[in-house]
Amino acid sequence: MSEFNTTPALELLPAVDVAGGKAVRLTQGEAGSETNYGDPVDAAQEWIDQGAEWIHLVDLDAAFGRGNNRAVIRRVIKATPRRVNIELSGGIRDDQTLEAALATGAKRINLGTAALENPEWAAHVIAEFGEAIAVGLDVRGTTLAARGWTQEGGDLWAVMDRLEEAGCARYVVTDVTKDGTLKGPNVDLLEQVMDRTDRPVIASGGIATLDDIAELRALVPQGLEGAIVGKALYAKAFTLAEALDVASA
Repeated sequence: MSEFNTTPALELLPAVDVAGGKAVRLTQGEAGSETNYGDPVDAAQEWIDQGAEWIHLVDLDAAFGRGNNRAVIRRVIKATPRRVNIELSGGIRDDQTLEAALATGAKRINLGTAALENPEWAAHVIAEFGEAIAVGLDVRGTTLAARGWTQEGGDLWAVMDRLEEAGCARYVVTDVTKDGTLKGPNVDLLEQVMDRTDRPVIASGGIATLDDIAELRALVPQGLEGAIVGKALYAKAFTLAEALDVASA
């Protein structure tokens, strides 16, 4: 058996992004670029039926600071079998929103803007909750994006150095220019991030084909743990079941 075949599978996290109570997809994270895909509970259930072990659940309205979808988020999580893990993201910026997010039963919480704008708080949360906290690094070039990707959030490498010192358990790396474009993942960026940390990394943005999944699968030995898949699934470029086969091949 080759070393490749004994490598752990690439975890796939199908995305359910919620805005205005509906499952939507954005292009490059821009408000107003939503495509509506109906009830988020139904969207999540479709991925669960195809074998999802994780759901990447995002409250886009909370991320953009224009309200929240807490009731809908709770409904999605309540309808999700316990064997399926939820990674929750969007608008988690202080103790109150973090406590509310943890209370939903989500397995993992993604911090975004807060990790950039309030590093002392983020370090405290990372120390207290460990594996339950991931930090989203949303990048244009090597500049981080904050506030629903509407503002600059500092230099990627400087922020990573700070998060490494704080003991961050996991990074979710998104090339904002790729997200929702179906133009392929930014492998160079992922490799640069993995070179600077021994923590697991999750890729996000740009996945369009099963070949993209295979390319990311090959990065597992370098520290890539998973990949968030969104628009390609909703556009029916491939099924989640097909992607899971490639991710474990």
